[in-house]
Amino acid sequence: MASNDRELGVQTRDLTRSFGDRTILDDITLTIPPGQFVALLGRSGSGKSTLLRALAGLDHDVNGSGSLRVPSKTFVVFQDSRLLPWQRVLANVLFGQPRSRRAAATALLGEVGLAGRERAWPNELSGGEQQRVALARALVGEPDLLLADEPFGALDALTRIRMHELLRDLVRRHTPAVLLVTHDVDEAITLAERVLVLDAGRLTVDLPIELRGDRDPGDPEFQRIRRTLLTALGVVPAGV
Repeated sequence: MASNDRELGVQTRDLTRSFGDRTILDDITLTIPPGQFVALLGRSGSGKSTLLRALAGLDHDVNGSGSLRVPSKTFVVFQDSRLLPWQRVLANVLFGQPRSRRAAATALLGEVGLAGRERAWPNELSGGEQQRVALARALVGEPDLLLADEPFGALDALTRIRMHELLRDLVRRHTPAVLLVTHDVDEAITLAERVLVLDAGRLTVDLPIELRGDRDPGDPEFQRIRRTLLTALGVVPAGV
């Protein structure tokens, strides 16, 4: 069962999803308050994308049970920008929106550093620029929940750093709740207020990130959190 409630953010209770005899999500109970930035880590096959698809309402072809509540204004950003190649940049941002959002779409292109590129074609943009358009498209509808499925996974390291800064700024301005699915532990610590670890369909870690200001990977507390998460992911043996 799914219902919508902006004031309560995301709430799941005993959420289960399975394909045939294989259980992908196993009794997930989770609350994400309005405006909170959460990162979700997990090894391949742990169920991260299945959870995101459930929250996005995109998992109609699976068996499921439990309760699920998300805001009605929920938008998704994928690793692939998924721009329409036959539409110019501004039209891509406005896709699915009323024409009354045109000024907001133009303003958002300015926020993501693409002012003046409204009439460019997607194939004229770099990969990082295409993801900037995708972020603008996700935010133009003023979402209460932004779901991001490894949105920077295909970008080079320098572009990713710039996109981290941009995403932090956009979330600060527009204040959606965010669930970011990522394989990158450093990315999760850098961006999120809270990090979850999903293992074999169960949430095994729910860790608040209380670092302040610029999050320096050289900070001992950053490294302590990093080791905790890597241990939970089975990358670093416990006690090492």
